[in-house]
Amino acid sequence: MSELSSQRKRLGNMTEVYLSLGSNIDPEVNISRAVVELKKKIDVLSISTVYQTEPLGVKQQPDYYNCVLKAETLLDARTLKYDVLRVVELSLGRQRTEDRYAPRTIDIDILLFGRQTVDEQGLRVPDPDIMNRPFLSLALSELSPDLKLPGSCLPVSDLRAGEAEAGIYPLTEFTSRLRAIL
Repeated sequence: MSELSSQRKRLGNMTEVYLSLGSNIDPEVNISRAVVELKKKIDVLSISTVYQTEPLGVKQQPDYYNCVLKAETLLDARTLKYDVLRVVELSLGRQRTEDRYAPRTIDIDILLFGRQTVDEQGLRVPDPDIMNRPFLSLALSELSPDLKLPGSCLPVSDLRAGEAEAGIYPLTEFTSRLRAIL
């Protein structure tokens, strides 16, 4: 544990969070840069395997690279999303458009924020995509197989039962390089 992390733990009220990162525009560069920037603002504890996945919606675009970070923060969920994640996205050239399936340099979402549930304008936690995007439940179960979604008694690893993992390819070499950043 870093000195910064030790100091933050002593301050109390650290919340364990899980963040998804995705990119299909120069993904190795942009995911790596996002991890470096996030490390400056929150305590990144671990990184799942990075998975190459087929795009949703518009199929005529490059495949995505996706992973999940486990981290801790003193921030509340809204501050984390808008003052940290959106700032990192903007710094990496993310341009939001009406097309939610458009190619992107980086997309960072809060999947889980402790045991909290949040349902307000622009912020839903747990992220509903956990249930319908197998690469998210796969990455979450890799990091914390016994983790339970708020309001559920099933471990996240059980969400994967029967899911088709076709079109999800682990990128072991890139994952090793990304984990070296920690």
